Amino acid sequence: MRFSLAESMCDPQHLVTLAVEADQAGFHSFTVPESICYPKESDSTYPYTPDGNREFLADKPFIEPFVLMASLGAVTERLRFTTFVVKLPVRNPVLTAKQATSVAVMTNNRFGFGVGISPWPDDSRVMGVPWAGRGKRLDEWIEIVRGLASGEFYEFHGKHYDLEPIKLCPAPTRPIPILVGGHADVALRRAARVGDGWMHGGGGKAADFEAAIQRIHTLRREYGRDALPFEYHVISMDAYSLDGVRRLEDLGVTDAIVGFRNAYEADTTPLQKKVDALRGFADNVIAKLC
Repeated sequence: MRFSLAESMCDPQHLVTLAVEADQAGFHSFTVPESICYPKESDSTYPYTPDGNREFLADKPFIEPFVLMASLGAVTERLRFTTFVVKLPVRNPVLTAKQATSVAVMTNNRFGFGVGISPWPDDSRVMGVPWAGRGKRLDEWIEIVRGLASGEFYEFHGKHYDLEPIKLCPAPTRPIPILVGGHADVALRRAARVGDGWMHGGGGKAADFEAAIQRIHTLRREYGRDALPFEYHVISMDAYSLDGVRRLEDLGVTDAIVGFRNAYEADTTPLQKKVDALRGFADNVIAKLC
């Protein structure tokens, strides 16, 4: 079992120290969320709160993911950075592929690309891209980033994107893992069909992500991809005890995402208390599993 530290919507100055401490404590990854902006007027709902309210996001600090990963990668040695998740259909695929390959190169392949679609039409409107067809654009986008990350000349001609032969330099020395987020069946199918992993967004009951994992297992067999490596990133209270971790391992979970405060609430936790929490987890869980 590998462990990812989740910390977000906090004082950005905390993040460098927490990444360094997580690197030294034996965490495998550091999750990096994305939120481009907060619209003044919106009737959209948030999928991971009971009432769909998104007001908790107002005035929460989000550093642009590729900027943050480059900064944290420069002060760590082993820690991987996993976006959780980047809403690809609202972004330009070539520019984002350039950002992704650059981060992979500068961190020596310590990058997992968590991707998904935005749950809010606001993001599409602000970025000037259509809301309709976002799933199909994501499918094409995944093909494009894989092709451009090869370092060879690559062209693409799809319904939504048309790309002349180009190549990006430098390119990472390993393929960038594409980790698909989302709980709907179409997202599980996408993860099984073209992904290198699946990211559980939290919320719901344990049975929900257990059912999702079994569904992906079944779909990967149907697609003939069950022999390929695959990552399951899950948020679960089971990750905080040794017996619970073993239950997750039995389900096929490869990466447990853990945090030590409620990110939906205002952050009043001192930095040292956060450091103490991750160190305590490392001593009581990570070290005892090695």
